[in-house]
Amino acid sequence: MSQPTSSLPSATRPIRPELAKLVRQLAPGQRIRITQTVAINTRRRWTTTVEGVFRHFNFLATGIATERVPEDDIVVVTVHFTKDNGELSSITLDENSQIEVISAR
Repeated sequence: MSQPTSSLPSATRPIRPELAKLVRQLAPGQRIRITQTVAINTRRRWTTTVEGVFRHFNFLATGIATERVPEDDIVVVTVHFTKDNGELSSITLDENSQIEVISAR
């Protein structure tokens, strides 16, 4: 069964439908800008932005610190891209992630 274009499974918080649709439509070679906001504590937030060339997306399956049962796996959506300095990088998406397409291939 195929996934609807409006959803991407994530174990953390749901990925917004419009972000899921955009991620599924990205093509290798497109220049993207990713902005994420991280809560530092209950009163502070830190926002960071990075640009690069989209390579692909997939699902990162991680486990709890100790090996237990497969049901303990955590699956997160991961966007892989190349920074301007050639560094291969990736970011996992959450409910605060934003992606903009800056230019097509």
